[in-house]
Amino acid sequence: MQYMFFDKILRIIFCAAALGYAGVSSAHDAGATMDPNGNVANFTGYARVTCFDDGNGSADYLMASIKDTSLPQDNLLVNLQIIKGDQAISTTDPVSGDGNFSPTVSVHGGNGVYLLLVNKTAAGARSFLVSYHCVTASEVHTGTDISVKQFE
Repeated sequence: MQYMFFDKILRIIFCAAALGYAGVSSAHDAGATMDPNGNVANFTGYARVTCFDDGNGSADYLMASIKDTSLPQDNLLVNLQIIKGDQAISTTDPVSGDGNFSPTVSVHGGNGVYLLLVNKTAAGARSFLVSYHCVTASEVHTGTDISVKQFE
């Protein structure tokens, strides 16, 4: 039991470090591995992305896409969802492990907190990269922070 707690804490720290590193870059790309043991089909990552005016203007929307960086595997895809208020949208990397991002999706919710979820379609370890950006109405990148809440 203590091992499982320690393992969970290490995963959270790894993901937070990976996502925190992305927060200091202008690209806002973050990656991790979902379900490293490959036995949790309903593995879900959940983060809160905060969009704010960092001097470039108020955010109009959050845009994001996901890329499966693992080796190709049939019927095992990675998904991403953005939710804010009563708006939600999702995207899936349509080809497992091809090195390309999913179609980019966005939610126009202005400044504030957006929920960002990542999951996969079946059991199996999947490494992924998420690209996320808060953008103004005039298409200028603005303040973007992320906080990982769940990765299990």
